[in-house]
Amino acid sequence: MTQPSFVHESKSDSVRPTQRLSVAKPWTQSRVAELSKPGQPSGHYMGYQGPDQGYAISLANSFEEELVTNGPASKHDAITGCVQVALRRASLFGRAPCRTDLEFAFTLFGFIGEAPESLTKARDEWFAGCDHDYWSQRAIADLVSPEVLKLSLSDLKDKMEDWTKLISIS
Repeated sequence: MTQPSFVHESKSDSVRPTQRLSVAKPWTQSRVAELSKPGQPSGHYMGYQGPDQGYAISLANSFEEELVTNGPASKHDAITGCVQVALRRASLFGRAPCRTDLEFAFTLFGFIGEAPESLTKARDEWFAGCDHDYWSQRAIADLVSPEVLKLSLSDLKDKMEDWTKLISIS
């Protein structure tokens, strides 16, 4: 609001001239890492995005006492590999990982409860050393189809007798 001319104003109260900005240049996608289409990229070995994924490690560590490993795959390998599967399951539902996701992954690969000998032999091959190998972690996450990941934990336990139909071995 303007002030009448007879009112005294200090220099700091007076209206200062504005600085004019130039017209913006047109935007182009020129940086290497920019996404060219909406959404996250997906594909083989790309991972699965979701909120609060770091929480899965805290949840997984709470299972350490329950895990049964009896081969070259250590408990750390089991946790690392199953966290990847749990994160993929949580991202399918569009949510952060929960305890059920981890219990699902540990049960699926026979680290919790009874597991057929054929499964323990196969899982030792998949999980051995995966704690320090990103590519084997991605391969473990890709072993399970989205249809299997959408099963409830009780349905998974009912179908564990024929585990070869649950895990894609190719």
